[in-house]
This record gives sequence, structure tokens and C-alpha cells, in this order.
Amino acid sequence: MSFRIALLQTNPRLGDMQTNLEDHLTRIDRAVTGGAELVCFPELSLTGYFLKDQVDELALTLDAPFFEPLLERSHSASIVVGFVERSASNRLYNSVAFLERGQILGVHRKVHLVSYGMFDEARDFAAGDRFRIIESRLGRFGPLICEDLWHTPSAYLHFLNDADYLLVPSASPARGVEAPGPGLSSQRTWNTLLESTAVLYRTWVLYVGRVGWEDGIGFGGSTAVFDPFGTQTDLCEGLEVAALETDIDPETLRRARIETPLRRDEKPWVLASELERTLRGFRDGHDPEDNS
Repeated sequence: MSFRIALLQTNPRLGDMQTNLEDHLTRIDRAVTGGAELVCFPELSLTGYFLKDQVDELALTLDAPFFEPLLERSHSASIVVGFVERSASNRLYNSVAFLERGQILGVHRKVHLVSYGMFDEARDFAAGDRFRIIESRLGRFGPLICEDLWHTPSAYLHFLNDADYLLVPSASPARGVEAPGPGLSSQRTWNTLLESTAVLYRTWVLYVGRVGWEDGIGFGGSTAVFDPFGTQTDLCEGLEVAALETDIDPETLRRARIETPLRRDEKPWVLASELERTLRGFRDGHDPEDNS
């Protein structure tokens, strides 16, 4: 059966978690009234992005009372939110939580922290070290946070584990206003990446970006849905707060995978063997391009 999703392109207030929570609850209620069964927010949606010295102060453990109103609403719809997670060992992570039926069904910790250009996430966060499918009542979700998608093994691992949907919350900057071609160059780059991922892995790709300004940096939004054939079915135009609400038909996934059974014909053991050979070369000090 098809189901309705709401990808919420928001502009969180930096460091003001209570205001952001209230905004989340209002938008969730509105989306549920419109029939949404899955409601997704961008990266670090509860805190804002450029937190700097506030990271430790705003971190939440998974049993924090702060989540209670969100957990209550997760009886009406599955909810994905971005936050700073504090682990049992007091490590701090850039995480997304998937809430469903009154519990935190799964958490993904951003693996590929951005530490180039204007970003220095590795200063503030520990890096995650795994990619795990979240088994939802709506299907199998493979969460990735922004930069995770730019590293080929991330989506590939979800592909090997039969993800039905890749879910990509992001806080990506808007770039290239004067670049040749329509729209922002950053949006065109993201669309190319999202489209190719959908085609290569025959999966739905749900991208939800944030908008607004922090520290003089504007965020690019560009929230979009790509079906398993690589077709962009929906897009949030512009750089304003918006809601992308659309229906997802699992039958499209079935047709795409019957037409091109890439997962059936994949040979991950060949990759594993070649990786082991390459890593052995690195350990032994050999040139990895040496085929001997």
C-alpha cells in the first residue's frame, strides 16, 4: 500500500531547543492532519548547525525526557529528527533518530564528518562507525546524514542490506548563485548525486535539506524525492521554509528491481577480496596499483 510522507524543510533557531521542539510538534501535527505517515526533518533540526561551544550543553541521551512529546506523536506517524546525541561514554554525535509507535526505533550517527572548507565537524563530534537498516512498519530505511552520501560505501552498504528507502537529512550550504545554468550549482550537484544513487541502487531516495542562515552561511534546502528509476518526482523550489508532501508507492520499487535486478546480480565477495588485497598492500608498504 502507498503511504504519504512529509519532508519538512525547516529553519531551526540556533541553540534554542525548546523553540525548535515546539516548531517540530506544530509541523508534525499539521503533517499528520494532511495524512502523513512519515515525517522527516533535516540534519540537526532540533539544535541548529553551527553550535560550536554549545554542543555539549545541548546533547541528549536517548532516554532524555525531551523526547517524550515527540514519542507521543510517533503513535500517529513515524518521525525522523536531527539532534546532538550523548552516548553512555559521553561521546557526542551528530545523529538522527527514527521514532515510531512510542519508541526510538533506531539512531544513525554521522560517519563522514565534514572537516574541510568552512566546516570543522570533527572538532565537535565523534564519528559514527556503522550503517544499519531501520526496520519500520513502512519498510526498510537506510539513514545517511548529508556528507555520508558523498562516500560510495555508505549507500552501497544499505543497498547490500536491502534498503527500500535511503533517507538523507542534510544541512548543506547554498553555493554557486552566479554559476552557469539555472538555480544554484550546489542544488544541481546534489540532484546529480541523488539521481545517480537512486538509479544505481534501485531505491527511493528521500532528501530533506534545511534553509535559513547561521554564522553568515546560507543553507540550500532543495528537499526532493527520487524514485527507484532515478526520476525526481517532487522538489521544494526556493530557499524558504516548506513542506514537501507526497505519496510513496512501494509498487514502483518492485517494478524497478524486476526490470533491473542489480542487487540480485551483485558480487560483494569480489569487492571484499579486492579490498583485502589493497589493504594488505597498504600494510606492507606496497603500491596499491601493483597487480602482483
